[in-house]
Amino acid sequence: MSDYEIYELGDFVLQCKKTIKNARLAFKTYGKLNAEKDNCILYPCWFSGQHTENEWLIGENMALNPKKYFIIIPNLFGNGLSSSPSNTPPPYNGPRFPDCTAYDNVRAQHELVTKLFGIKRFALVTGWSMGALQTYHWAALYPEMTPKILPFQGAAKCSRHNHVFLEGAKAALQADANYAEGWYTSIPYKGLRAFGRVYAGWGLSQTFYRKEMDIKEMGYASLEDFLIGFWENLFYKRDPNNLLCMLWTWQHSSIANNEKFNGDFEAALRAIKAKAILMPASTDLYFPPEDNAIEAKFMPNAELRVIDTYYGHFAGGPGISPADIRTLDDALKELLNAPLDDSFSKLSLTSGV
Repeated sequence: MSDYEIYELGDFVLQCKKTIKNARLAFKTYGKLNAEKDNCILYPCWFSGQHTENEWLIGENMALNPKKYFIIIPNLFGNGLSSSPSNTPPPYNGPRFPDCTAYDNVRAQHELVTKLFGIKRFALVTGWSMGALQTYHWAALYPEMTPKILPFQGAAKCSRHNHVFLEGAKAALQADANYAEGWYTSIPYKGLRAFGRVYAGWGLSQTFYRKEMDIKEMGYASLEDFLIGFWENLFYKRDPNNLLCMLWTWQHSSIANNEKFNGDFEAALRAIKAKAILMPASTDLYFPPEDNAIEAKFMPNAELRVIDTYYGHFAGGPGISPADIRTLDDALKELLNAPLDDSFSKLSLTSGV
């Protein structure tokens, strides 16, 4: 029996002008929605992750407290639970699954929260990595619903350098002959292992490896044990076409790539009215603090707060660095308790896309 629910989107037209027939959005909720419907926290998933892999940030002693808040974790298109290459029937099965953008994902989530739950305004939107990307999208596209955001180790668009990193991981997976251009009859495990090993050099910092924290803090017996037990294992259980679907979403992401902003990235950032704490990691190799510093210049209510860490991108997930988790949780508590600027209350509840 599954531990999540399905919201039926019907025939969902994507930005690429293709239609997912009987599209499905998988989600899980934690806690109860109050009568005023103003205690909801939206917490989107990260690349390849599913809702269970977000749960490390939820707890009764944490900011995301299900005794106080109603927390929704929506699963990405392509992650194997929502509509994905692995669960969609022909003609859009496997490698023919249509390209999905972050904009598509957020539009689907908007339908879920407004039509199913009747939510008009969140208490907070937050997320790690691709979850942060969706957080920025929510704040730009639906500013009236999004009074507070805390995107961590993520950005409002995929940088060119980030795109190059993902090209390397993609090429490693596709080089496996068993991949067969996505029409594999047996899982291309060699390609998945290579995908994980490419990731290993990017997800954590040089200092992490220099200090041998894979052994001293994470408990692996050797570097090779870490590469196999953590990195290969992280992707070994993922469907290859699903990975490449979400990778495309990541590579082609920008809060400005839609009809509302027509490619004007600065205008999209200025449209974000939310009280925001942007939390990059000091050693993140593909979402460096410089990117968030540029974003913060154009966001009227944003604070840049860098986590000083050697855990790189994985300072924020999936729950492997206790010290960094405490820093993040403290910031979430601070933001949730902070008063709103008077100007936000004047935003029309119908000003979104």
